[in-house]
Amino acid sequence: MLPYQNPALGVEERLDDLMARMTLEEKIAQLDLKFGNEYCTRIDPHHRLSVHPDSEYDYEKLAREFGDAGLGCIHDNYSVPAVMNRIQRYFVEHTRLGIPVIFTGEALHGICGTRGTILPSPTAWAATFDPALGAKAGRVIASEARALGIHEILAPNLDVARDPRWGRTEETFGEDTHLSSRFAAAVVAAEQNGDISRPDAVIAEPKHYVVHGVPEGGVNCAPANVGIREIESCYLPVFEAGIREGGAYDAMVSYNSIDGDVVITSEHYLKTVLKERFGLRGICRSDWSGVERVKTTHHLTEDDKETIYLTKKNGLDCLGGCECSHDFWVTTLCELVRQGRIEEENINDSCRRLLRLKYLLGLFDHPYTEESRWETVVHCQAHRDIALEIAEKSVTLLKNDGVLPLNADGLGTVAVIGPSGAQQQIGNYSSVPVFVEIPSVYDELRAAMPGARILQAEGCGFGDAQETAGLAADQPHLRREKQQAIEDALDEAIALAKQADVIVFVGGENVLTSGECHDRSELTLPGRQRELIERLSALGRPLILVLENGRPLDLSRESAVCSAIIETWFGGELGARAIVRALTGKVNPAGRLPYSLPRSGGRIPCYYSMLPGKSNDYLEGEGAALYPFGFGLSYTTFAYSDLALKKVGPTDVDVTVTVKNTGDRAGDEVVQIYVEDCESSVVTPPLLLKAFRRVTLAPGETQTLTFRLGYDAFRLMNARYEWTVEPGKFRICAGASSRDLRLEGCVEL
Repeated sequence: MLPYQNPALGVEERLDDLMARMTLEEKIAQLDLKFGNEYCTRIDPHHRLSVHPDSEYDYEKLAREFGDAGLGCIHDNYSVPAVMNRIQRYFVEHTRLGIPVIFTGEALHGICGTRGTILPSPTAWAATFDPALGAKAGRVIASEARALGIHEILAPNLDVARDPRWGRTEETFGEDTHLSSRFAAAVVAAEQNGDISRPDAVIAEPKHYVVHGVPEGGVNCAPANVGIREIESCYLPVFEAGIREGGAYDAMVSYNSIDGDVVITSEHYLKTVLKERFGLRGICRSDWSGVERVKTTHHLTEDDKETIYLTKKNGLDCLGGCECSHDFWVTTLCELVRQGRIEEENINDSCRRLLRLKYLLGLFDHPYTEESRWETVVHCQAHRDIALEIAEKSVTLLKNDGVLPLNADGLGTVAVIGPSGAQQQIGNYSSVPVFVEIPSVYDELRAAMPGARILQAEGCGFGDAQETAGLAADQPHLRREKQQAIEDALDEAIALAKQADVIVFVGGENVLTSGECHDRSELTLPGRQRELIERLSALGRPLILVLENGRPLDLSRESAVCSAIIETWFGGELGARAIVRALTGKVNPAGRLPYSLPRSGGRIPCYYSMLPGKSNDYLEGEGAALYPFGFGLSYTTFAYSDLALKKVGPTDVDVTVTVKNTGDRAGDEVVQIYVEDCESSVVTPPLLLKAFRRVTLAPGETQTLTFRLGYDAFRLMNARYEWTVEPGKFRICAGASSRDLRLEGCVEL
């Protein structure tokens, strides 16, 4: 047994021995990623990035492309462990040094492929305002991914999303830095589970580093035109939380440029910030086609070799997509090293980072995944229960004129209208539901109200949205299966609704109107949904709008004509059950908006923490959000009292507030603490969320909560770009949303 193979030695000692034995070509080969489905003999017919359980691999092709040098990572090889082990065995047994590969997969809200539990979208996690639920989601993802043989996931998405036109808004934790940071730390820590060698832990790779969520025009991958202070204050802290607090080993580099600095070629962002300041322990990897876009989109180079040189020299460790052949990658980097343009230490550092991950995963000692354990782990009842819990706790009540909750025993006829009434929308980057039937709101209402007559008609579809050309056409991991074409039939839906006592309209978006590269220029409900809602409202029946969507929408007209509005985002495989439980009062809605909802698509940006200096009014009306960040109603009421502020250090303050359930129904309240710097040397937001807590209170119950605000709650980046807490007064508010501040006080630091 050679030293690098000896489990009795320490990781660094084993690494030293292995690195000393490797050729330059073998080191560079470790920095590439290839797609396993390109080497299998049978693709899964349900998902073209999945491999059939009976598949073998084209070992001659593997030998031709990789020889005995090996490979770093394999993506798009979703299958059962027996299949993963077959290709792993090639690299362990038929390469010179027997270095195992890392299997990588998409797992934004459940492992991709065909088998994983489909959780609600990350926006729904954020709507719970409970990072512990985000951690539960992370544990589900890690357990199922690792049981299926996946070692590393390309998640979570830590972009702060501040342009709702952007299609990838659904992947994020919202518009607020503090809320996103708390979920970032909790989710990453849960996915990595303290020890990534565990059979229920994976490497987390947060994306898209950094400032990807505010693209110009809301168009995916477009430049971000923001300044240093905003970058440092609003966007970098979320990645810092995921890496320094959550412990994320890896990071995926965004496609875009920031003020002209292309992130994937930026020594500042990749070396100075990511590796030196944040202390990234693993690798930073390109996103799909990110390297080639340096030439084709950003026009920094005219030559593929120069493109590789520029990215690798400035800090990128590994490729993340099939942007060039494996041979071209290895040959080019070898040539650059031998020409003295790239130092061999650059290659050594990246290779060592990746190999260290393989040791920490335990792959050198246990390269193969146990082949039957997944059957009791993946999509188990405990994981489905968590999916339902998150969906229930994310349901957000935006309006209620008294029609909710529905009396399940007192209704004669309910009409379920809308394009999502008979098909639950689960969002992009999820497993394809091959082995599970996903109930719809129509299905769940029939089960919950057996004594009622439940009618159903779509009435309209989602419009004429087609597959977006360009990048999206090469994104096969986006879930577009089972998207049924819905013909507009408004008159038929109106005729059916006339028979009902209550109308439940279930609509919003689907995977062709929301998701990666599905950016929109308007924020109204797509298709003829608004027209149908307005016609339904004219019938004079109670009209309840249930939204399943990925981004903040313009609900200005819907808010005026609907009796009640429930926002659910994309609720996963049990989202419809959560919706119906909220409609019938078995669940008391307590979700809160992680985004501000604008009054129209022309009144953005609209996030609550915008800097002061502009008027809130347009010629067409008010510019403030229709529904503000942090907002959400309940079937009960809450009272706030007894705010107390106590200084416990030079920049530390304890905030105490008492909350009472003043209604006749148990419910959850999300207590939110906001801070304003009353006088500062640079412009600061009028309010910033700095603490929050979700509490459950019985009718009449009172609870006193204490929040510790520290240095980060009061700091700013001054005119010299230095972090400091400036002496002076700070306004501290407690309330139920960013625009419903019940109590306030002042402290001087």
